[in-house]
Amino acid sequence: MIRITDGISIDEGELEEEFVLSSGPGGQNVNKVSTAVRLRFDALGSASLPAEVKERLVRLAGRRMTADGSLIIEARQYRSQERNRQAALERLVHLIQQAAVPPKPRRKTQPTQASKLRRLEAKRKRSQVKRLRRDSDIVG
Repeated sequence: MIRITDGISIDEGELEEEFVLSSGPGGQNVNKVSTAVRLRFDALGSASLPAEVKERLVRLAGRRMTADGSLIIEARQYRSQERNRQAALERLVHLIQQAAVPPKPRRKTQPTQASKLRRLEAKRKRSQVKRLRRDSDIVG
């Protein structure tokens, strides 16, 4: 079990790892060993995640979420397969932790009296500047 938060844990069986050839540093090793990791997690089909977390996860994941509801995370920054596996898993955990935090409700506020007066005074000044620019002698 992979612990995400106090109330959320996902089973390691829900994750699929695929190893692919990586680009970048590694010398001849980069052409021979599949060090990059493509981690797939069926977020919408997972019984471990509450519905509201799934909704927020879809929004947070963006293009990493496929049409069928799978979250794909690719890690290729390290030269070893094991470190890339850890990096992909850490990124998945971090993303789900972000989705688990409910958004703070927005409280409606109203502009203060002073800010209303400042706005109106700025409008009056701007109007005065434009009025003074007009040339009353020239008829258009």
